Amino acid sequence: MLDYGIFAFESKDEVLAKSKEFWNPGKTQFWEDSGVPLVIDRREDYYLYDVTGKRLIDVHLNGGTYNIGHRNAEVVAAVRQAMDRFDIGNHHFPSLARTALAERLIQTAPPGLSKVIYASGGGEAIDIALKTARHATGRRRIVSVIKAYHGHTGLAVGTGDDRFSKIFLSDQPSDFTHVPFNSLEAMEQALSGGDVAAVIMETIPATYGFPLPEPGYLEAVKRLCESHGTLYIADEVQTGLMRTGELWGITKHGIEPDLLVTGKGLSGGIYPIAAVLVSERCAGWLTEDGFAHMASFGGAELGCVAAMKTLEICTRPETRSVVHYISDAVGSGLERIKADNAGWFTGIRQNGVVIGLEFDHPEGAKFVMRSLYENGVWAIFSTLDPRVLQYKPGILLSPPLVDELLDRTAHAIAQARP
Repeated sequence: MLDYGIFAFESKDEVLAKSKEFWNPGKTQFWEDSGVPLVIDRREDYYLYDVTGKRLIDVHLNGGTYNIGHRNAEVVAAVRQAMDRFDIGNHHFPSLARTALAERLIQTAPPGLSKVIYASGGGEAIDIALKTARHATGRRRIVSVIKAYHGHTGLAVGTGDDRFSKIFLSDQPSDFTHVPFNSLEAMEQALSGGDVAAVIMETIPATYGFPLPEPGYLEAVKRLCESHGTLYIADEVQTGLMRTGELWGITKHGIEPDLLVTGKGLSGGIYPIAAVLVSERCAGWLTEDGFAHMASFGGAELGCVAAMKTLEICTRPETRSVVHYISDAVGSGLERIKADNAGWFTGIRQNGVVIGLEFDHPEGAKFVMRSLYENGVWAIFSTLDPRVLQYKPGILLSPPLVDELLDRTAHAIAQARP
């Protein structure tokens, strides 16, 4: 019996059956067919536990939502204390928590960003960024990279691969242009007409399998934007909050974006919140018509409290040191595993603890994902390039857990070889 007080199930099989009946049959069946019939029960630190008791080291982190671990004790305590006074809040009025978080975000942001606009999730935040860019420039066209992913919402879906737009007849928006990643020639051609409101870039494209930008590429894109009157939107939803060893991945390139989007790990996985940080040039609509975009749950006050504590944890000097240790230790360990699996494990894409593992099979990462699951590790394949496994250690991983993770990974990768 799985009894949680307010609800209960007789068994895991009942959960899976009712998940297909009442929630999402396609997704539930996919995971069963993939050999990953995971139903998460307890979760703490960097561990997940299936309702059967099976323990997994989490290096998927739900796209980075759990950067600082599941149910981080400091964040939980901050939210519990806040619940004595706060709730979601009222989005129409000035707010204690929203104002405090906005000030802190700007203090820690790349130079040039001065205002914060809140959302409840990353896709909504991307929509806000695109609308803001259009208002600031008076232009409609948006440029993104082929195989990009910036969310599933109305405008965001147009910036990404048609894997997520075609099914909803949203795959041919006339105002969206896609260019190959790392091609400056294609980017320059796309911007040459002088009609592009913004280029939106993940600092490292996640759903595409973390291909790394070639040296100087992002910097050159920013220069092209400046020369053509186009805004640069840095999508830091997965690369922000110290995952690259800097609070914001874009700062490693010396770029001052016109807009920066953050989400996922911003609240430590405790309460939904996302944000768009904008320059004064882009902030005009906030004065012209502050009611032009409204979100009932955007900047929910409990989420703001969680985000304040998460941001404080991420900006500690010791956190930076730990991230650099994890990056070096995991990177070195993966190189050893790669050498032991030559011809099968073919590449490592790494910037800090943003890591993609390449395999010599069109769906090699799916095989490795299943093997890792069997060996007590949870990582996920890249949807738009299933040769590549998304392998994302948390930013506070302890040395013993690093060693255990690498041991389990070595066994799983060797076991998965076709």
